[in-house]
Amino acid sequence: MISHYLEQASTFARDIDNLILLITLTVGFWFLLAQFLFFGFILKFRAQDGKKAQYISGENKWEKRWVSLPHYATLFFDVLIIIAAIRVWQDVKMTLPQADSTVRVIAQQWAWTFVHPGPDNKLDTADDIRTVDELHVEVNKTYHFELQSRDVLHSFSVPVFRLKQDVIPGRTIKGWFKPTMTGGFDVQCTEICGIGHGIMAARVLIENAADHAAWVKANAPQVAAATPADNVPTGGSR
Repeated sequence: MISHYLEQASTFARDIDNLILLITLTVGFWFLLAQFLFFGFILKFRAQDGKKAQYISGENKWEKRWVSLPHYATLFFDVLIIIAAIRVWQDVKMTLPQADSTVRVIAQQWAWTFVHPGPDNKLDTADDIRTVDELHVEVNKTYHFELQSRDVLHSFSVPVFRLKQDVIPGRTIKGWFKPTMTGGFDVQCTEICGIGHGIMAARVLIENAADHAAWVKANAPQVAAATPADNVPTGGSR
């Protein structure tokens, strides 16, 4: 199960994982070093019979270095993490690449409704496909999503995409993703939204081009084509 969530199924999943790894290694290294020095000094300078403790004011230049040098190192790594985070944020949240298709994601207590474009690849037309708790997308295609809520605050999360976005009532929030591998993966609500929050799960099914086209064809509503006879007035003219 854990290995399933470690899979990277979107174009920006690796960037987010690398950012988390950078933060973990940077903070982890300094944390372990600080703990090693902390407990090392406790053992080395512990109270001993007949030995008076020293009072160190920290005013001498060599004493200040124990504060100033770690301070400068912390600032350097803070700036490094901030730069890396801004680059990922700009790509994932601030940039909206050209879409191949758009889907609508509607959250409510306690289910997800997905609106897919039909064969015309446009939303809000007669051939739209609506599903509950199943999102169907095509691999290697860029998707825009429109998030909406019918009741309370929810959060749309697809772990394998490294995607998480709050869904706010009264607003339509847009974002994007580009799937990079086929398969079925979990969709979660990661915001406490009521007593049924724990069962508000769905699946995203990433299909190859042929399978996705077949699914669209099989599930799109049948829209009657207009004929010239439809436009003839019912009453004749003289």
